[in-house]
Amino acid sequence: MTTDWRPDDFLEGYEVRTLPLANDPDGEDPIVASLVRKPGAVNAARGAVLYIHGFTDYFFQTELADFFHDRGYAFYALDLRKCGRSLNEHHHPHYTSDLAHYDEELNLALDIATDEVSAAGGTPQVIVVAHSTGGLIAPLWLDRLRTADPERHGHVIGLALNSPWLDLQGEAILRSTPTYALVSAIGSFRGMAAFPRTMSSSYGDSLHSDVHGEWTYDLVRKPLGGFPTTFGWLAAVRAGQYKVHAGLDVGVPTLVLRSDKTSFRGRFDESVVVSDCVLDVRQIAQWAGCLGRRVLSVAVTDAKHDVFLSIPEARARAYAEVDAWMESEFEK
Repeated sequence: MTTDWRPDDFLEGYEVRTLPLANDPDGEDPIVASLVRKPGAVNAARGAVLYIHGFTDYFFQTELADFFHDRGYAFYALDLRKCGRSLNEHHHPHYTSDLAHYDEELNLALDIATDEVSAAGGTPQVIVVAHSTGGLIAPLWLDRLRTADPERHGHVIGLALNSPWLDLQGEAILRSTPTYALVSAIGSFRGMAAFPRTMSSSYGDSLHSDVHGEWTYDLVRKPLGGFPTTFGWLAAVRAGQYKVHAGLDVGVPTLVLRSDKTSFRGRFDESVVVSDCVLDVRQIAQWAGCLGRRVLSVAVTDAKHDVFLSIPEARARAYAEVDAWMESEFEK
């Protein structure tokens, strides 16, 4: 049973609805997910958009919501279990031992979006938009949903991925079979133990208005240096990436946006303002074609890791690519 819509504590003018979930397979009960909507958008005739965030992230990208709302789509964003609005003190932030555990809240969110749009006289169809780790979670979910629940899958008409995390960046040894076996072994009995590698704050510094960026968001839910990576979570991510490499079929037209370059930095400098300093964009390009039968992969000049949080010129280019893709696929 879900709760009623109520004013969101993080974004003025938005509403949130708590989605209670079944018992946590990872033993951190109680757990919930949080569905956010832009009020007034449920009357959208064209359908809805469901947004899924990445790691050390939650929904605060109101410009993205405005973009889809202005084009006649209801906008919903899901804060997954133990993330953002769904994170509580007894949780390990963003922890899951299996990315398939997210199917529960993804299905609930999809059903709510289609039901509300349909009740308002709109078309019960959804474009899924996902970023980074969400861009790994979403294709895996749709690939499973296509065969396990084709009726529910039938409400999804498109998938737009923003810098999806399709491979493990860094040294080649990190992607080796022995390393994966070691991470999985540790993850199986000490899943919540921290992986001995720290994240740079350069990306967060490039975003937040208190440092070098133009965006304001909650630094408890999205700390500048990121949350600790755990063995169990990393094993789950790597297992999902291997499934992508083996080939998926998400069953819908897919757009993959990425920056045109990567610039890994231990601390902030001007290069991270116009590049992806989190993922290797060559890996995104390499694996994008493994997502389905109809994939358009686009490099956005001077984009950041979240292309929709890039400098104005780059995000204008990104939005133009989304416009062109939607016009080609859904608005003929």
